[in-house]
Amino acid sequence: MSSGHADLNSVRIAVVSSDPAFRRMINDQLTDLLEDKLQQTCDIQMFDDKAPNSFLMEPACALITFEGEEELKVLSRLASRHPNMLLLALSKNGSVSRAVASMQAGAHDFIARPVSAEALSGRMSEMITHHRPAPHGDILVSASKSPSSSHVGGSAATMGELAADYEIMRDFEGFIGKSPAMQGVYDQIMRIANSKAPVFITGESGTGKEVCAQALHARSARSSGPFIAINCSAIPADLMESEVFGHMRGAFTGANDDRKGAAELADGGTLFLDEIGEMPLDLQAKLLRLIQTGTLRRVGGNEEISLDIRFIAATNRDPLEEVRAGRFREDLFYRMHVLPIHLPPLRDRSGDIVPLAKSFLHQYAHEEGKGFHIFSTEAEHMLSAYRWPGNVRQLQNTIRRLTVMYDGAIVEPDHLPELLHNDAGFEQDLDQAISDLRQMGKAMSDSIQPFWQQEKQIIEGALSYFDGNISRAAAALEISPSTIYRKRMSWAQKETA
Repeated sequence: MSSGHADLNSVRIAVVSSDPAFRRMINDQLTDLLEDKLQQTCDIQMFDDKAPNSFLMEPACALITFEGEEELKVLSRLASRHPNMLLLALSKNGSVSRAVASMQAGAHDFIARPVSAEALSGRMSEMITHHRPAPHGDILVSASKSPSSSHVGGSAATMGELAADYEIMRDFEGFIGKSPAMQGVYDQIMRIANSKAPVFITGESGTGKEVCAQALHARSARSSGPFIAINCSAIPADLMESEVFGHMRGAFTGANDDRKGAAELADGGTLFLDEIGEMPLDLQAKLLRLIQTGTLRRVGGNEEISLDIRFIAATNRDPLEEVRAGRFREDLFYRMHVLPIHLPPLRDRSGDIVPLAKSFLHQYAHEEGKGFHIFSTEAEHMLSAYRWPGNVRQLQNTIRRLTVMYDGAIVEPDHLPELLHNDAGFEQDLDQAISDLRQMGKAMSDSIQPFWQQEKQIIEGALSYFDGNISRAAAALEISPSTIYRKRMSWAQKETA
C-alpha cells in the first residue's frame, strides 16, 4: 500500500495527475490489484500536476495523465533525468498522434482513458515484470531513449544499445512500423478495442493477424481476461466441434472426461478464430448461434452455458468470394463483419521492412549469442527491393536463419538467401517497367510539356506499375527512393502555387 518510505523490496510508483477521479481510483483500487499481481509491496507517490526533477528513491514506474503541452514537458523531463524508469502515459485523447507524441517525449507505453483499474494493473504488472533486471547479468531492456554506454564483451555496439533500440522499435502492441498504412491500422485498433462488437481481420498470410487480435484484446477492458486463439485450418474437421465447443464424457469414443472448449475458456475475454473460413458449414451455424445468443451446448450435453465473449475472426482469403463460392455462410459473415480491419501486405509498407529486419536481427542475435547488430547499405537495399510474398513471417524467418548460419557484426548481401539475389519475377518486372516507360516517353514526344510534368508522369507511371512500392519504382528508374519523396513534395508546391 502507499507509504511515505519504501523498503528495498517494494515497487516504487509515481503518479502525476490532477484528475481527482483518477487519483481516487489509484488509491482505492489500483494499489491492491497491482500488489496481488506482482506479489510485492507497492509504494505510491502522488503528485498533482508536476513531478519533481529527482526522487529520493527513483520509482520503477511513473504514470502520467496528460492533455496538453505542459504535461508532455514533464514527461520529457522525467525521461531524460530517470533513464531507467518506466513511463506510462494516459490521455482522454486516444488518437494515434497523441500516442506518438507521448512516445517521442519518452513514454514506454500509452493508454487511452478511461481505463479500468484491472486493465491498468494488468498492463503495469506486465511492464514492470518484463523490464525487471534478470539474474546473472542478463540484459535489462530499458524504456530509455538514451542507450547505455557500458560495453559488454568488447562488442562494437553495446548490448544495452541493442536492447534499447530493440525496445524502441516496438511501435504499437507488438507491431513494428510507422508507415501510413500501419498508422491507419493502429488508429483503428485504438478506436474499436473497447467495443463489444465482433472484429473481422483480413490480410495475406504472415501480415500479423494474430498480433492484431492480441492488440485489440490488450487495449480493451477485457485485457485481464483470457485471450484464446484457435487456428481453424490446423484442426481436423472431426475434432473441431469438440475443440471449439467442448464435450461431455461419453459423447464419443475417447471422450473420457468432461472438457471445456475454446469458447468456454475464453469466457470473460476474447476468442480469436484464425482462418475461420476453414470451419465446416455445420459448425459455422453453431458458431452463429453462439454469437447471437451468447450460449452454447457442449457436444453430448443438454445444458445451456451462458458466456461473455468478444469474438475476433481472421482469414487470408477474400471473405465475400468465399461467401459466393458457398464455403462461408453469408449470415455468419455479416454477423462477424461488424468492425473490419485489413492488414496491408509488406510490399505496401516497404518503409517498414528495414525497421522490422533490424528488430528481428537484435532479437535473434541476442537469443543465438551472435554479434550481428547492423545491416550494410547494400543489404538494406536488397531487403527493401524484395517483394516478400510471405510478408512479415517470411522476413522474420529469413533474419533468424542468417543469425544461426553466419557470424559477424554486419549483415552483408552474401548472408541473405539466394532468392533475394536472383528474384526472377522482380527482374521481369523491371524489364517490363523500363519498356513501358520508354513507350510512355515516346508517346509524350508528340506534345511538349514542362520538364517537371514529364518527370512526374514517368515517376507516377513507375509507382502505378509497382502498386505504389517506392523502393521498386526507384530501382526501375535507377534513382534513390529519397528522390521520389523529394520530387513529390516539389510537385505539390508547384500545383498549389
